[in-house]
Amino acid sequence: MKLRALLMLVASALFACTLTAQESSEPSRGPDGGTRFHVAGIEVLPATGKPFSGRDTIEWTHNLEDGSVVTTHLSAVVARDSQGRIYRERRTFVPGNSNQESKLMDIILYDPTAHTRTTCTVAVRHCNITGYYAPASFAPAPVGSRDNGTRFLTRESLGTSVLNDLNVVGTRETLSINAGVVGNSRPLVTTREFWYSPDLEINLSVTRKDPREGTQVIQLVDLSRSEPDSALFQVPADFAVQDHRAPAEAGN
Repeated sequence: MKLRALLMLVASALFACTLTAQESSEPSRGPDGGTRFHVAGIEVLPATGKPFSGRDTIEWTHNLEDGSVVTTHLSAVVARDSQGRIYRERRTFVPGNSNQESKLMDIILYDPTAHTRTTCTVAVRHCNITGYYAPASFAPAPVGSRDNGTRFLTRESLGTSVLNDLNVVGTRETLSINAGVVGNSRPLVTTREFWYSPDLEINLSVTRKDPREGTQVIQLVDLSRSEPDSALFQVPADFAVQDHRAPAEAGN
């Protein structure tokens, strides 16, 4: 009996050791929030009397350290009516070599008269209203030294061309960043190329090149100069709405 009890004790100890070994081999870590990127599309200001609609397309190319290339893209509707109200969508990126459709995440409505930005999240069918006071015009930053001489901006003309049957003016901006400014061991150089329509007061094409972020080509395609449907600028049906403005601001 004593021998049997001893054998059972040894077997139990071996079984416990086996479980401990299995548990120790399991990966152990906390949760990871991940990394998220947002690439701004064609910026649209609330200019009045210049209606249009079209699709904002973005192609994003990354060159990886092993020499491979990753390309993603998205396509989202954007519009502005004669009152300066703006409709735009926020969609997901999809692989560039696929026929996948960008998933609609948010619908954003800008109203310069009511001074409201309404962001409607499709997944939860909920809209949040905040204040909106964007200017209707834009002036580029002056060229030259900035940030105590750690950055230097240059600008050059690319001449004129025609996009979507509109005359456009080309400009290239180059920003040089000294070593160490953003943790960089060597100087960084980024470029941005704009093709601007004075008639619509928007860029029809933007190309951003940054060694940290790759190359982003943003274009406005399928352009129509007709007045967009007014229903486009209304909150979607069956969406709950919450106003986050201060009472005095909401009363304006």
